[in-house]
Amino acid sequence: MKEGKITSWLVKEGDNVQKGQELFEVETEKITNVVESSASGILFQIVVPAGNVVATGTIVAIITEPGEQAERIEGIQMGESEEAAPAQADSAEKKPQKKTGTGFVPASPVARRLAKELEVDLGLVPGSGPNGRVTETDVKKYHEEGPPPPKITPLALEIAKQAGLDISSIDGTGENGKITKEDVERAIKMQDEPEETAPPKVIPFAGMRKAVADNMHASLQNAAQLTSFAEVDVTEMVRFLSLIREEYKRDETVRISYNDIIILAVSRALKRFPIMNSTLVGEEILLHDSVNMGIAVALPDGLIVPVLRDADKKGLLQIAKETRILAGNAREGNLSVDEVTGGTFTITNVSMFQVDGFTPILKPPETGILGVGRVKEKPAVYNGEMAIRSMMYLSLTFDHRIVDGSPANGFLETAGRYLQHPYLIMS
Repeated sequence: MKEGKITSWLVKEGDNVQKGQELFEVETEKITNVVESSASGILFQIVVPAGNVVATGTIVAIITEPGEQAERIEGIQMGESEEAAPAQADSAEKKPQKKTGTGFVPASPVARRLAKELEVDLGLVPGSGPNGRVTETDVKKYHEEGPPPPKITPLALEIAKQAGLDISSIDGTGENGKITKEDVERAIKMQDEPEETAPPKVIPFAGMRKAVADNMHASLQNAAQLTSFAEVDVTEMVRFLSLIREEYKRDETVRISYNDIIILAVSRALKRFPIMNSTLVGEEILLHDSVNMGIAVALPDGLIVPVLRDADKKGLLQIAKETRILAGNAREGNLSVDEVTGGTFTITNVSMFQVDGFTPILKPPETGILGVGRVKEKPAVYNGEMAIRSMMYLSLTFDHRIVDGSPANGFLETAGRYLQHPYLIMS
């Protein structure tokens, strides 16, 4: 909050007010709030009438004690209202309060008038009157002598002189704010051992990172992207993977993952919804006979999408083998141009992270991209009863210029059903 509008005053000048009583309403950009009085007394002056917009820290009213003769403020002034300090018991010394040069300062009318004539900032004048009230004598003394020197022990003063320290810059922690030997030694140590800050690490916004950024930004700017979500019960897919791994556990050349099964299921679903296996070229939509599946691979410097060609014509074991080779070549930087071009659909899988779902961005000129979240065991309804099932979120982003919601969501439903019942893939 930087400014507010006073919409209404709830009390009038001359009214008695109590600490905590509602004084006025202030309206900000987001809310309207009621401000309570910070002190008890008489509302002597409303400085800012209702309807005015003022910056934070502006003096809006003056509250005086009964019988106090205050001076009215002319015009709107900046400052933070301060409550008068409670009366202190007579003692040899009172703890001084630091003044910042802003805020409403308790002062007699004569002192206030004299300060204005001498161009003295009342906020910097130590008050010797009751409750720290600034008197005429205080203003004259400040004008003639300047600000009083800080209180400091003799030993601390000598150490500061030898070290060439400006004692006005040292905060005292002793009684009543007095500067002690320890305060000076602490200041010397900070002066001798300046805090070292390591320069921020700079990563060049270039190369692959820049290319990914440009492509993603262009994709969002040039396509009407919409994302649909579906939660799928993949308990049978999990069992199917376990069965395959058990069958080939002695064959080190066979390594199957969830992603391989998903590629198989999605490539078959694309054959039933050919509009999803299309690309936009100029003013024409090309429907592809083969599924060239893009598989997003994360690299230290960005993201690359190698292409598994003719995925719809391959079995699970062949998909798993070729996918591993493509991913290995991607991480080693050995992909050829043919292996990163010509994709017709893309799968991006974050199931290795604790991420349930996300909104993938299209890889132009493709029509769709499927996001795959983690497999998570959770309670779900199965055959009319609650059971612990393995669940997964799928998120399909598609270009709404090319395909409508009905066929796109039909494709997502079919892909999910294939994962829910893997044996349907063979139909």
